[in-house]
Amino acid sequence: MFLLESQKGARQLTRPARKRGGVAGRRGISKEHDCVLVARDREGRTFDFVPGRGAVTAAQLHQHLLPVLDASVLLVTDSHGAYRAFAREAGISHEAVNLRQGERVRGAVHVQNVNGYHRRFRQWLARFNGVASRYLPNYLGWRWALDGDRIGSADDLLRAAIGVFNTKQ
Repeated sequence: MFLLESQKGARQLTRPARKRGGVAGRRGISKEHDCVLVARDREGRTFDFVPGRGAVTAAQLHQHLLPVLDASVLLVTDSHGAYRAFAREAGISHEAVNLRQGERVRGAVHVQNVNGYHRRFRQWLARFNGVASRYLPNYLGWRWALDGDRIGSADDLLRAAIGVFNTKQ
C-alpha cells in the first residue's frame, strides 16, 4: 500500500507545501509515496513495515519479510517483480496474482486478506486528516492492536503502550 508522503507539523518543509493534502506531482508510484508493506496469513497474524519511499525492492523485502516468514510458507503477492526476485533468492514458494488483468482469485490463491487490511487501515486513518510520515509506524502499531481485538480493555492498552505484554496478575 502506498500513502502520499506527509510532513504534517514540520517546521521546515523539504518541498513546497501542498494545499489540503494535495496530490503527487507525478502519476503512479514515486518517491513521493511512503510504502507500507503488510504480511498477513489466513489466521489474521499480521506484520507491517514502512520500508521507505517509492516502490518496494527485493533488498527491502529481505530486510523486513525474511525474518518473519517461515521457509515452508507459500508467499502470495501481486505481480510486482521485486516479490518474484525475493522469493527466488530466499528459496520461498511464490504465487502471483495479476490484479491489473482483473485476476483477484485463482483457486485458493488471493491477496484479499491483505487488501481488506489495507481498506480498514485507510478508513481508520481518514479520521486523523492525514498523519506525518515519521509517525506512520506508530499508527500501524496502533491499528494492529485494534485489529482482531488484540486489545480488549484499558489495562491491556496501558500494558501495550508501555511495552509490557503477556503478563498475568
